[in-house]
Amino acid sequence: MSADGQGRSHWFDDEAGPVVRPYAMTRGRTTSAAQHRLDLIAVVITEPHAGDPESDASLSPEHVEIVGLCRETPQSVAELSAELDLPVGVVRVLVGDLVDAEFVHVNRPVPPAEMVDESILRDVIDGLRAL
Repeated sequence: MSADGQGRSHWFDDEAGPVVRPYAMTRGRTTSAAQHRLDLIAVVITEPHAGDPESDASLSPEHVEIVGLCRETPQSVAELSAELDLPVGVVRVLVGDLVDAEFVHVNRPVPPAEMVDESILRDVIDGLRAL
C-alpha cells in the first residue's frame, strides 16, 4: 500500500497519469537509426532467429512486449502504438532499437509513387498480344 493509504502506486498520479513519461522509456531519444523506415503502416515482424528478449538486460518491458505482440501476428507501427497505449514517436524509437538488436525487422509498404500503373501493364500486354 502506498503512502496515500489508498493502495495506489507512487508512480501514478490520478490527475496527471503515469509519473514516468514516455521520453523516459526512450532515454530521452526522439529518433533512432531506423526511424526513416518507420511510417505508421510499416509492419513489424519478429525475426525467426530472435532469442528471448527477456534475457537481454538492455531491453525494457515495452521492448519485450513489442517482440511478443509481433511474434503472434505482425503489427503495424500504428497498431503497436494503440495496443501499448504509447505515442507513435515512442514506438518508433523502441522498434528502431529492436531492429538494431535484430529482434524484429520492418516491411515497408510500397509508396503509391513507386507502384506500377495498371494501365501501363495492360498496354504492354496488349502490345505483346499484337506481336
